[in-house]
Amino acid sequence: MNQISIYLNKKSFTNFQYFLKVQNILYICNMNYDEAKNKFISTWGSLGTLWGINKAMAQIHALLLISPEPLTMEDIMEQLQISRGNTSTNLRQLMDWGIVFKENKMGERKEYFTSEKDVQELARQIAKERSRRELKPTIKILKDVSNIEQDGTQKTEELIKQTKSLHEMAETLDIMMNKVIGQDHNWITKALVKLIK
Repeated sequence: MNQISIYLNKKSFTNFQYFLKVQNILYICNMNYDEAKNKFISTWGSLGTLWGINKAMAQIHALLLISPEPLTMEDIMEQLQISRGNTSTNLRQLMDWGIVFKENKMGERKEYFTSEKDVQELARQIAKERSRRELKPTIKILKDVSNIEQDGTQKTEELIKQTKSLHEMAETLDIMMNKVIGQDHNWITKALVKLIK
């Protein structure tokens, strides 16, 4: 192949990529409410595993996050097509995380559920729970392991050295997360503005 045909092939490929991007944007712009809602819930469900919760739990949270009114367990079950047991278990866990709340309506026997709507507060609460559930137990284990008695062998020395380093890093990360959790309510916006400038 000569350089002209390579250039044309690259240009064609680039144009094709651009065409695909435009098609994707047009598809997104032409989505109706139900399509957009389902896409959001599905994506949030997949992302939930990144912050330590299962897919169904994240999907319930996504539904409650975008619902303008609190929903009953039956509403959630119907909209997500999940069982009562699965819904009940995951709602309890979301309440334990402090990101879903139970609400009562006057004259109603049903329980209603809603999500924390402030995204910054939601991020702070997730960071706090991840620290409590994952980081603090890890720090304790690393401390215990790194404080074993030195027996003079190279393998014990290496174990102590590496676990002490990990312990120090985990403690630093925990301190940083606690600072983030304790920050002013508007910290995310301020940090993003600084990054953009």
